[in-house]
Order: sequence, then structure tokens, then C-alpha cells
Amino acid sequence: MTDTHPEHEDFPWTIAVLDHAPRKETPAYRASRTLMHNIVDTLDDWVLAPPPAADGTSPPYEDHHGGGVWVRDDDGWLFVLLPLGIEWSAQFCADPGKVDLLRQAAARLVRAFPTTLDGYQELGYTVAATLLATPVTDADGVAAWTDSIFNASVPIPRAAHSGTLPAGAGYHHYPKPIVDIDHFKRDDFHLFVDDGGFPAVVVPMSADPDDKRTRLIAAHPSAPHVQQLLAERRAFQAEDAARRRHALERSAPGGDELAADDAAGPGVSTPAPEPGQHTFQKEDPHHPTVLGADDDLSRQAFGG
Repeated sequence: MTDTHPEHEDFPWTIAVLDHAPRKETPAYRASRTLMHNIVDTLDDWVLAPPPAADGTSPPYEDHHGGGVWVRDDDGWLFVLLPLGIEWSAQFCADPGKVDLLRQAAARLVRAFPTTLDGYQELGYTVAATLLATPVTDADGVAAWTDSIFNASVPIPRAAHSGTLPAGAGYHHYPKPIVDIDHFKRDDFHLFVDDGGFPAVVVPMSADPDDKRTRLIAAHPSAPHVQQLLAERRAFQAEDAARRRHALERSAPGGDELAADDAAGPGVSTPAPEPGQHTFQKEDPHHPTVLGADDDLSRQAFGG
């Protein structure tokens, strides 16, 4: 007789998965993303490659901050996943000592594949040796590691990155990135907080020790703050729809004249954001998920 044991989840979550705290794309991140693309483009067996589109083209990769290391042996490039990945918006609660353990692990791994650093150099990435040799001791070190090829390094299509069923089962739809935070955060910051008797998850807005604001990234559907997650999602959806309408207008006859009226200035073209990435032009303290220092969840997070 076969015994069955069905599994069922009685404790659902509403999770903010598409957007980040206000940020600028750093040169370090652009360099690691370029290297990631250069490497994965040499592979014909990448298990996370997107299926071809209807017209035969390959959809673009997004760069997941998943904590992977690309190493090279006689057969080519090989991808190895470190225990933890550091999401950009979660770096501000990271303990540098814990992040340094990831650096040490990556350094040992790369030493075991001695042609790896030469491979990075050949593809134009010149900072790998310095990153591996420099202990992570402060927020600047955490930031450098977060946007490096040893963390921002996992090429996956949008559906696998942040999609939800039925379009795709994205990594961010499930709690692993949040659980990872709980392992690398500093001990004096409380990731999981109580929201009206239900759990919620917040991260700091910056590495500034005097900045006690937080960003709400997950909440139980019955938690009071879940409405702020939903409000921000609706706002981003409306903004995305407006951006698509604007793109259609610019592609229509006379669109060049419209471009001259952009906020960036006459004749200046504003690049479109990458798929799945919300673009913040400036920090907006009124985003629904940005919680002030006096918010109860922020006080709990910082032990107040």
C-alpha cells in the first residue's frame, strides 16, 4: 500500500518582489552584468536559459543578485551557487563580517579553478582579484560585493526572476531571498516584525546608522500594513501603463517632436528601464512601503 502525505500551506504571504528601494545603477553593477552576459552567451547548456520567443529570438536575461560564482576549467565556464545571495535593497542590514565569509568562500572556490581570473580578464572584468583579496569590513565593502560578479551574477529570464504563475514561477515569488536575508543580516536588526499580530518583513532604507526608516517588503495578507504593499503595486502598474502609452506615442508619426518635450530636456532621450526593474529618478519619501522612523514596524526592526 502506498502512503500519501499531501502538503498544504495555511499561512500565505503578500510579497513585494518587483521593485527596490531608490537606487542608481552603479558602474560596478554594469561591469558585472556585462561579464555575466558575456559568459552565459558562450554556453549552450545553461539550465536557466529562456525558451525561444515565437519569432525565434531569445528573450533577454535579467541579472539576479543570487550569490553565484562563475569558474572556468578545461571544459569552459561552470556556475556554482554560494549559500546566500544579497538582494540590493537588503544590503543595508548586512553584517560586513558575515558577508566576508561569502568572500572567503568565493576566494577558495576560484583558487580551485586557476584559469578563472584570467578568463574574467579576457572578458574585460578587471576587479575580481581585488574583490576576492579585500576583506569586507564596512558598508562600502558590502556594496562592492553586492554589485560584483560574485553576487550579481545569476542570468535568468524575467519569468524565472520575478514572474508569478501562470506566466512563470519566479524566484522572488517564493521566500528564499527573504530567508537569505535572515542569515546575513546584522544581529541587531530585526527582519521579521509583528504587524497587528501577523508577521511582516522590513529592511533598512540605507546603511546610515542614523537613518531609522525601513522599507516593507513582505506582509501576511491579514496584516494592517499589507494595504501599503498593494497600494505601491497599483502605483507601479499605473506608472508602467503610462510609460507604455508614452512609448507608443513616441513611435507614432511625429514622435520625435514628443521626445523633445521630455523632462530630461530637449533632444535628450531617457533610456527605457530593464524588464522588471522600476526606475526611481529620486528618493520619494511618500512611497507607501517606505516606513518612517516613527512607524511601529521601523521601531521594532531597530529594537526601539
